[in-house]
Amino acid sequence: MHLQYENVCLEAVAHVLPDEVVTSEQIEVRLAPLYERLRLPEGRLELMSGIRERRFWPPGVLPGQMSVATGRRALEMSSVDRREVGALVHGSVCRDYLEPATAAGVHHGLDLPAECILYDVSNACLGLLNGMVQVANMIELGQIRAGLVVGTESSRGLVEATIAQLNADESLTRKNIKPAFASLTIGSGSAAILLAHRELSRHGRRLLGGVALAATDHCDLCRGGYNESDTAASAPLMDTDSELLMREGVAAARVAFERFCRHLGWQPSDIDKTFCHQVGHVHRRLLLETLGLSPAIDYTTLEWLGNTGSVALPMTASLGIENGHVHPGDRIALLGIGSGINVLMLGVEWR
Repeated sequence: MHLQYENVCLEAVAHVLPDEVVTSEQIEVRLAPLYERLRLPEGRLELMSGIRERRFWPPGVLPGQMSVATGRRALEMSSVDRREVGALVHGSVCRDYLEPATAAGVHHGLDLPAECILYDVSNACLGLLNGMVQVANMIELGQIRAGLVVGTESSRGLVEATIAQLNADESLTRKNIKPAFASLTIGSGSAAILLAHRELSRHGRRLLGGVALAATDHCDLCRGGYNESDTAASAPLMDTDSELLMREGVAAARVAFERFCRHLGWQPSDIDKTFCHQVGHVHRRLLLETLGLSPAIDYTTLEWLGNTGSVALPMTASLGIENGHVHPGDRIALLGIGSGINVLMLGVEWR
């Protein structure tokens, strides 16, 4: 799929971070029974992932509560009146309940108009980017003037359930603990993106378009959540073939990136800044090498936020913008890759 926009602007990108920091060293201390049984070296988790720490929300906090806070921040950063917001998409993997849509509670918390269409979107690590495309399409079609995409990921339950499982299962070996490794890198965070018609925009930072690509031959390389066939399941778990997922994800990204550059009329050298999904340092290095992009133009948060799922890319973009990584005139590539495998790449002209 090729996407092209003439009237859509990226008006605000916001984030909210949890206060509680959980280091990889702390997780390994809790995994002492496993480490001692398998004689695993200390520091293995950070060495393999490049992730020093991640963050947790307080126990009992629902994703929608934090999405309200992040959505409010995005609105406050812009000059767009909330009465102009015609669409609200909640795009994170984590939701408050199966029903109603988490977007319903966020809509209420933000006091958005009754005419605002709202729903949840779920697509692994691409949910918020998919939401951006849907809102941008509505703006371009003239259906709405502005729209808000928001999401919050919460990792405490997954990380703690994984630690408990690894310590309890004495049949595990060095080889068969690998599918659980990625679960220990997951962090929490919240992000929001406000898109607006160029006539409403204060900045004129245009969303130019992009491409989407699916490689669903590899849809079974990462599976997470509750096992719906297990009536006794009470905690989420995730099973990931990290090495194969990385290779196939980067291979799909290479094909998508060629189409992305051709569609926007860019060469890799024309791209001034990049924001990518935050997985680990090996994945980042391989992705940038494969696409022919310099690490110097990329901005990372994985070292201190971990893999925050669908909010990783927009949250990293928000932090990069806040910290001066982006300058007027920059051409920005948002390079999203999610399990499934799905790739979504969007181009922004920063003014």
